[in-house]
Amino acid sequence: MVLNITSIKTSSNGLWQDDNPLHFAFPLLILQTIIVVLLSRFLYFLIKPLRQPKVIAEIIGGILLGPSALGRNKEYLKTVFPSWSMPILETTATIGLLFFLFLVGLELDLASIRRSGKRALSIAAAGITLPFASGVGVAFVIRRVIPGADDADYAPFLVFMGVALSITAFPVLARILAELKLLTTQLGETAMAAAAFNDVAAWILLALAIALSGGDDHKSPLVSLWVLLCGLAFVGLMMAVVRPVMAWVARRAAERDAELWTCLTLAGVLAAGFATDLIGIHAIFGAFVFGLAIPKEEEDFAERLIERIEDFVSGLLLPLYFASSGLKTDVTKINGGKAWGLLAMVTAVACFGKMAGTFAAAVACKMKAREAMALGTLMSTKGLVELIVLNIGKERKVLNDETFAILVLMALFTTFITTPAVMAIYKPARRGGAGAQRRKLQRDTSGKEGAAHLRVLACVRSPRDVPSTINLIETIRGKSTLKLFILHLVELTERSSSIVMVLAARRNGLPFRNPLKKDTRDRVLVAFETYGQLGKVNVRPMTAISAIPTMHEDVCNVAEDKSAALIVVPFHRHGTENAGHEWRAVNRRILKEAPCSVAVLVDRGLGGGEQVGSAEVSRRVCVVFFGGPDDRESLELARRMAEHPGIKVNAVRFVVDGPKSAHLAVSLKPSPTKSAEDNYSFSMAAVDREKEKELDEAAVAEFRMRTDGTGTGYDEKPAINVLDDVIAMGRSGDYELLVVGKGRFPSSIVAALAERAPEHAELGPVGDALSSAVNGVVSSVLVVQQHDVVHSEEIPVSIVVEGADPASPA
Repeated sequence: MVLNITSIKTSSNGLWQDDNPLHFAFPLLILQTIIVVLLSRFLYFLIKPLRQPKVIAEIIGGILLGPSALGRNKEYLKTVFPSWSMPILETTATIGLLFFLFLVGLELDLASIRRSGKRALSIAAAGITLPFASGVGVAFVIRRVIPGADDADYAPFLVFMGVALSITAFPVLARILAELKLLTTQLGETAMAAAAFNDVAAWILLALAIALSGGDDHKSPLVSLWVLLCGLAFVGLMMAVVRPVMAWVARRAAERDAELWTCLTLAGVLAAGFATDLIGIHAIFGAFVFGLAIPKEEEDFAERLIERIEDFVSGLLLPLYFASSGLKTDVTKINGGKAWGLLAMVTAVACFGKMAGTFAAAVACKMKAREAMALGTLMSTKGLVELIVLNIGKERKVLNDETFAILVLMALFTTFITTPAVMAIYKPARRGGAGAQRRKLQRDTSGKEGAAHLRVLACVRSPRDVPSTINLIETIRGKSTLKLFILHLVELTERSSSIVMVLAARRNGLPFRNPLKKDTRDRVLVAFETYGQLGKVNVRPMTAISAIPTMHEDVCNVAEDKSAALIVVPFHRHGTENAGHEWRAVNRRILKEAPCSVAVLVDRGLGGGEQVGSAEVSRRVCVVFFGGPDDRESLELARRMAEHPGIKVNAVRFVVDGPKSAHLAVSLKPSPTKSAEDNYSFSMAAVDREKEKELDEAAVAEFRMRTDGTGTGYDEKPAINVLDDVIAMGRSGDYELLVVGKGRFPSSIVAALAERAPEHAELGPVGDALSSAVNGVVSSVLVVQQHDVVHSEEIPVSIVVEGADPASPA
């Protein structure tokens, strides 16, 4: 349709002057953008529990907005997506696409592709060749079955079909692998390398397809050849001339005028797109090649570019591209059983071609059959690049409406099925618990100490957590040989910067970056490496990049692999700042599933909020003891603190003594119907109360004996107004750190607090009261949970029965 663009006005005068904003380009574009973004985000919220990539939601959202669903209402289509607005919508979406493909080029590291070796190359070659050949075969069937499909020339049609069936979406695959914890396994590394080869080959084939498709005003093969040769010359110019220039720009940006060089680089993206469009290849090809030309050695510059544009492009503009694609996709064009059978055939051929070619090459490279099958499934992942191929094919009139709809649905299905299929085929074995004897600090009943060499895993979320964590580690190191593992927790998102971080991971089995490589970007790891050198502590810093719902798996797996006796995690609140409910949920899952003891640090400026050297440590610590396994673990931790010459420890034990405390004899009754979020949870496992009392007495006696001569204090208080007394200690400012047990197997004193309305139920009644911002506690708090070898589920309690037998399992 020929559209007179000059007749379209940009903005309206408003309703008060009788102008309908929907009849003007800019307000209508705003409305379209709002609808697209909200719908795609809502759909992503629905499919996120299924561990599906965001691209699935965006494709479905685009289809729903188009003639397949909502677009069947012609009034809606005429009002919200009128035909005159489509060039404007597509132009805006293409600008977003241009910069997104630039980000994809930034994600691909040609040097790492070259280092991947012959195995990844051979797997990628087989994974392209067979599905490409299958696509060519399918193309002949489609041309015969679908009316109008044979209007396009043979050569471009065959190439477009081959590319559509052989492509692998590199960015989507990276996120799926990271989500499944497979990224840095041998399978994941092979998949990423093969997908990178595949991506580069797909773009070459796409450039060939575009060159062959040409325009309506010429059919000469010489013109197509000239376009292709110019495209090759463009790539050569970018790699030979522009790449060294961009390396110089990156170095200059690190020294001065970073904003200037960043703006010039973004202008370069547009210039590269204009150049390839001038040649006769789509503008996005130029943006992609320009992204490849950015040197990956200058990581700060690449990160700065990503930070400038990724949220705006990926979150706002890119969904518009899916919407414009969906408006072209009319599922109702797939008419009759023959057409739906053709869809099933195309999908089956796409999956079989990828899986068979990849499987055969992987087995020939001596991969195990199950791994080879999982690799073939992973390589079937489609995504945005697939839609780009299909949209260009439709623009060039190589693909008609029905063929386009069939291929879009094929891409949607193959991407959707990837995650569940891989989870069903390939489940890597978790490493066994080699450190089963080192899972807690306290000595076991045989008298053997659980951690002769103290092994601690400390988790941090941001640079703000570093000083307090280092000060805590320095406080608890005592005289033991300390082996410290630092895990920087980084959320894996749909942002390109997440994938850039993920691709730097080089540790086996988990998405961890090699700490031996200098990484000036990660201030967290640098700070702990410095602490290890100055404090003469054996520090092993790592980075875990994972989605929030599965972050705890990384923490627990590392603790198991490294035989850690203690995990230290930061509380989700820091002063008045709140990291969010999601990070609180991470802590809750760690407390539930950890293979060792866990300590949650509620930081209120421990050590003054600044890191100090070992010789400068001067700290006052109070450990509160009520009885039970968690309290005994906290007592053992305090005993280790007392070994440090700069730490003064005071132990306060609350005891049931005299008639005033008789009311503390209680029992708890389980109430599974109550929410663990809003109620304290306790273990209802049967407990020998007499034996528990003996263990408590033995723990206190050992603590007093082993801290004799260190200046450690010990007091006993009657358990009358327990919380008031403990909160008063925290308010007084006499102690910089209060150490308390969580109380999963509560003493009768803690059990009496079970019906309090909790603010942070995961910390137990005492820890919750001390962590609350409303109680005016100024001391930092460490809430300790001892590892329970025979795990018992914690459940909320319904009531506290006064005057019951204190020997009952309270």
